[in-house]
Amino acid sequence: MATIKRFEDLECWQEARKLVQLIYRLTKNKEFSKDFGLARQITNSAVSSMANIAEGFHRKSNKDFMKFLDYSRASVAETVSHGYVAFDQHYINEEELGLVKTQADVVWKKVNNFITYLNKSVKKGK
Repeated sequence: MATIKRFEDLECWQEARKLVQLIYRLTKNKEFSKDFGLARQITNSAVSSMANIAEGFHRKSNKDFMKFLDYSRASVAETVSHGYVAFDQHYINEEELGLVKTQADVVWKKVNNFITYLNKSVKKGK
């Protein structure tokens, strides 16, 4: 694996960014945008999924980085949960909820794979 010098090069961060873009697009819906609390919650959790990857990248150890990647996964789950609330309130339709879930799964898998990779390097003492 090539040495990654910037968090922007991480596939999991790139996919989290796509999730953020999707969430912001959906919250611009007229009815959704009026629900300030939910719109804020879902955008915050999506942004947090992305930000935790970036923050963890700049920690001093892979062990610390893995903690932030775990926080990122939790934020992805929170985003999906808020997506269900938006669906139940008819702010988004079934197809849009599906897009959220699909992109969240992509982020989740990329983060999980990266945690597995880092965990192996921690066990090797790197």
